[in-house]
Amino acid sequence: MKVVNLKQAILQAWKERWSDYQWAINMKRFFPRGATWDILNLAEALLEQAMIGPSPNPLILSYLKYAISSQFDDFSRDLCVQSLLEIMDMFCDRLSCHGKAEECISLCRALLSALTWLLRCAAFYAEKVKEPLEQAAAENQLKMCLERLEKVLSSTKNRALIHIAKLEETSSWSTVDQSLIKLGENLNNLGSSPLRSQADDCVSLIKSIPTMLSVHSEQLNKTGFPTVHAVVLLEGTMNLTGETQPLVEQLMMVKRMQRIPSPLFVLEIWKACFVGLIECPEGTEELKWTAFTFLKMPQVLVKLKKYPQGDKDFTEDVNCAFEFLLKLTPLLDKADQRCNCNCMSLLLQECSKQGLLSEANMNNLIDKRAADKENSPSLKSAENANIQPNPGLILRAEPTVTNILKTMDADHSKSPEGLLGVLGHMLSGKSLDLLLAAAAATGKLKSFARKFVKLNEFTKQITGEISKSGPVRALLFDISFLMLCHVAQTYGSEVILSDSNPPGEVPFFETWMLTCMPEEGKILNPDHPCFRPDSTKVESLVALLNNSSEMKLVQMKWHEVCLSISAAILEILNAWENGVLTFESIQKITDNIKGKVCSMAVCAVAWLVAHVRMLGLDERDKSLQMIRQLATPLYGENTLQFYNERVVIMSSILEHMCADVLQQTATQIKFPSTGMDTIPYWNLLPPKKPIKEVLTSVFTKVLEKGWVDSRSIHIFDTLLHMGGVYWFCNNLVKELLKETRKEHTLRAVELLYAIFCLDMQQLTLTLLGHILPNLLTDSSKWHTLMDPPGKALAKLSVWCALSSYSSHSKVQASARQKKRHREDIEDYISLFPLDDTQPSKLMRLLSSNEEDSNILSSPTDRSMSSSLSASQLHTVSMRDPLNRVLANLFLLISSILGAKTAGTHTQFVQWFMEECVECLEQGSRGSILQFMPFTMVSELVKVSTMSSPKIVLAITDLSLPLGRRVAAKAIAAL
Repeated sequence: MKVVNLKQAILQAWKERWSDYQWAINMKRFFPRGATWDILNLAEALLEQAMIGPSPNPLILSYLKYAISSQFDDFSRDLCVQSLLEIMDMFCDRLSCHGKAEECISLCRALLSALTWLLRCAAFYAEKVKEPLEQAAAENQLKMCLERLEKVLSSTKNRALIHIAKLEETSSWSTVDQSLIKLGENLNNLGSSPLRSQADDCVSLIKSIPTMLSVHSEQLNKTGFPTVHAVVLLEGTMNLTGETQPLVEQLMMVKRMQRIPSPLFVLEIWKACFVGLIECPEGTEELKWTAFTFLKMPQVLVKLKKYPQGDKDFTEDVNCAFEFLLKLTPLLDKADQRCNCNCMSLLLQECSKQGLLSEANMNNLIDKRAADKENSPSLKSAENANIQPNPGLILRAEPTVTNILKTMDADHSKSPEGLLGVLGHMLSGKSLDLLLAAAAATGKLKSFARKFVKLNEFTKQITGEISKSGPVRALLFDISFLMLCHVAQTYGSEVILSDSNPPGEVPFFETWMLTCMPEEGKILNPDHPCFRPDSTKVESLVALLNNSSEMKLVQMKWHEVCLSISAAILEILNAWENGVLTFESIQKITDNIKGKVCSMAVCAVAWLVAHVRMLGLDERDKSLQMIRQLATPLYGENTLQFYNERVVIMSSILEHMCADVLQQTATQIKFPSTGMDTIPYWNLLPPKKPIKEVLTSVFTKVLEKGWVDSRSIHIFDTLLHMGGVYWFCNNLVKELLKETRKEHTLRAVELLYAIFCLDMQQLTLTLLGHILPNLLTDSSKWHTLMDPPGKALAKLSVWCALSSYSSHSKVQASARQKKRHREDIEDYISLFPLDDTQPSKLMRLLSSNEEDSNILSSPTDRSMSSSLSASQLHTVSMRDPLNRVLANLFLLISSILGAKTAGTHTQFVQWFMEECVECLEQGSRGSILQFMPFTMVSELVKVSTMSSPKIVLAITDLSLPLGRRVAAKAIAAL
């Protein structure tokens, strides 16, 4: 085409959307070399065309800028620079673009090149200031330059567009960095004039552009944080054996979402630990809490210290937290009274050992507490003067665990008697529970249990056994078996199970525990093949129990005896019921069973418990009598070594095994009072009260108090187990939506989030996949979503979504959660089918709602459907239930924003998105917002509170070219 004049060239460039450098190339081709642009009045022609519409045409302006920046580097021509700066005045504070995405990206690039030009200009004049003859003129030029810089940068919108250009063209930003360095060097010539401070302001604004999303203010108007408190209590009460890293990540997530200042965050952790120490039941639970507070929590803080703290020193935050804690004298006094020692002093020493406190700070805090304690009531009394405090015992038990692990590694066959001595020492008093608690808190319990499983396996070797070594082997089998049962009941059976067993070689104890051991939530079949071993072995065992005066020990295969005892007991029961055996014979048999090796009694009762469940009311008597006989210790002369210590553990194991069945059959069996605690947190639900009433009353009490105690946590866990995930979640959300006072709803959200930590993954799937869609699509429920409860529910939903999404790929369900029904992926496939050729009802609803699905498409883009989101471009797996639920929730939100009717549900969506932005760290790659359809951005900016450039940057994935185009288009139109 032959171009007749400049105007025609400009119009053609605009129609064909030439980029700025294409424009420069074509202009040189269209016009002869001799002509200068001044003769053609290029600048005027471009400006005239750029200013035709209601706002400047950014594409044509970019040609002008390109011409300026490429043609004009001669900053010595002051008048020319002035005129260019005056041109900038016309548009730099009111840039906008309502064109296509490419034009908006061009505007971003043009703005970045203008910024580069201004910086170079400023650096040039700042350098000229030091020349005496030109100082006044240079200062005047610099002032004009800095005014324009300030004008461009004072607008958040412009900074956001420059931020997009920086990500679009990373090489250009290095030019900006170099110009900043040069300007910084030349600023020293200005002394301390107002120009210097103006230049410094501009430089700091430019430097803040790459981090403009990561600045979050902390909450300074609160001192109590119930979520942190409850998360720590939950972990201490239910998950002492858990790894520290998931807890650290969960605590950091809460800290970030609620923007808690570090000192108050650490203070809340210690407050929860002291409350746990004070309110836990006596016995094993008390030892668990002590180990949690003094061994596990310092380790958690060591890991928290590794997280970036900005310019703050974490040890100073820990010191500050302890200073606050010292002011809570009643709490510390109560803990000291409970533990019979100065808890604060021990804890400070432990923190100092871990490098969390300097020695000077530690001594200062210890002295302050000592001075404070002089005024507190005296702790030493006659009865507790001889009691050794648990914290001291736990701290001493920790190195002992390591020593025992080393001892257990030795070859057992060389010195079984020596090993027996070590084990016997472990069984005395509360040594075993102390060692187990210390091992659990330091992550050594699994290897501790593995060693005992190996020892139990070692006792199968009987070749060439002589009479002297028979009792030792029997005791090693018995002690290891009882210890493992005790560990499984106290800390959960998953501690004992190993993934590394060679195929086909599952140890005896693991087999027995999985198939024969009664546990909460596990119903056993008494007729299962595992209870029906080889009949000849059963007959010989029955004969042995019935005829001999006591059990023989040499050459006995104890693991076979334990597997055969269930069938033997069935034979003996039948004989008793049919009058073949008398009660005296039964007594003799039960004495034989429990007299030497307590494990036999444990295996017998395990089967009897399963058997009693299957019997009618009038058939249970003899089975229960037999349990009673087996549970009563034998106080004779002829028992094996450590019998009393073994009976203590046996009684505790039997009590746990029988608890459920005794409650169901309304039977009482008096287990010998062994000094061990009765089952903690068992049977907490009031009888004859519907579980929904229990749930609402416990939640109301917790809300009134403002924090969750460990007893309530256990009640919530029982209710979740009993009612199921949907019932639990639905009823608690209903309770939240009843609240009408703002401070109550906020507290309820903090507490509910903590309660949901009982099984965050499953409860989040239910909340986002079932409960929210029901509320948002049913117009009869929209009134429940009003502020404040609706806003609170939006906050809860975002917190749960973020927590689950950040941890769902890493976290294994705990044993406590595995007992519950796991909602299968199939539940969600039926809700949202995976086969995209048959979109779900929700998908169809959404696609019909989008008037123009190709708003953002261009020849270089893939055609963009209404549901295209960053997650699809990152190829996130939609087979994962959480990903699927999030993707569909965002589609639903998108459809609500684009709908023609508005209501409280629209307001809810706005709160949901605001909370997402509040809680996010910079760069939403890998966050829940990647599931948001790109088309939703243009809908969101129509909502007044969401129409800010920072929000657009926060909600779009700027790591993707398409994400940057979407953001540029939305921001340029603001």
